[in-house]
Amino acid sequence: MHYQDVTVRGAGVFGLSIAFCCARKGARVRVIDPFGVGAGSSGGIVGALAPHTPESWNDKKAFQFDSLMAAEPFWSEVAHLSGLNPGYARLGRLQTIADARALALAEARSISAEQLWQGRAQWTVVPDSAFAGWAPPSPSGFLIHDTLSARLHPRRACEALATAVLALGGTIDTGSDDAGPDRGAVIWATGYRGLLDISADLGKSVGNGVKGQAILLAGDAGPVPQIFADGLHVVPHDDGAIAVGSTSEREFSDPSRTDDQLDGVLDRARAICPALRAAPVLARWAGVRPRARSRAPMLGSHPTRPGAFLANGGFKIGFGIAPAVGMIMADLVLDGQDRIPDAFRVEASL
Repeated sequence: MHYQDVTVRGAGVFGLSIAFCCARKGARVRVIDPFGVGAGSSGGIVGALAPHTPESWNDKKAFQFDSLMAAEPFWSEVAHLSGLNPGYARLGRLQTIADARALALAEARSISAEQLWQGRAQWTVVPDSAFAGWAPPSPSGFLIHDTLSARLHPRRACEALATAVLALGGTIDTGSDDAGPDRGAVIWATGYRGLLDISADLGKSVGNGVKGQAILLAGDAGPVPQIFADGLHVVPHDDGAIAVGSTSEREFSDPSRTDDQLDGVLDRARAICPALRAAPVLARWAGVRPRARSRAPMLGSHPTRPGAFLANGGFKIGFGIAPAVGMIMADLVLDGQDRIPDAFRVEASL
């Protein structure tokens, strides 16, 4: 057990996962976020945990695969300790196949998945009739069905993580940035604002924010796979709602405002997925995701705060890799054990 003090700056999914993993190892953990738990992009509504394609294997894809495989026990433990349901379920994903060339590529990937995914998940080609009534008709008549993809409810997942940290004896300070001095090792996980601060300190860009807009529709689809088609994620949740997203906006003036770009997302979703055509709108959401210059997460020593650590840049895969990020950062901070892939090191984005 590690009876060390750890301060985590940021209560998004990276910060909370690191706090949880440190507390689980016995550290005295304090999380500080003036904006609240899941206040940034981690408080979104989509929650698609989807893998990269099983080909051209590299450290990033291997890390994501390991994290997706670790997700079920991770979120199960979070749910047990918190008494809250993060909405996790590994139900797979369907993707449309455009033409004969794409069909041949999908079939080749099904072969590589057998090796790269170690027989623990499958990437198969199935007729679109296998999911008639839910999946969109595919131009080729076939769909990709992978069994590695999962979903969770981002807001509920963050609340469950925060409650689990409290259950392990940690504290969470929100509402003010003036929470007193940091204690022990300090990890900065402050999202896109943190990337902008580092860029300003260094006088060069190490990353920025990419705004995304998503929409929540009423509809209990049951335990069916999520859909990825026409660049959109369609994710059915366990609370009678279906999330659709998202846009990717480099230029924006208001990070939390939705606009007519989201209307376009809704129109596209209803066009590709018959089950959504009459579904009422429950909520609209917008937020800004942290994107590092390298497009990979930035993990390790903080570049402008000597002695501190950094965990940022989850961008579109933050929830999918959060279990592994939490574990390797806890090992680094508490044990000095460095297992960070080279592609994820802070230096890769400097």
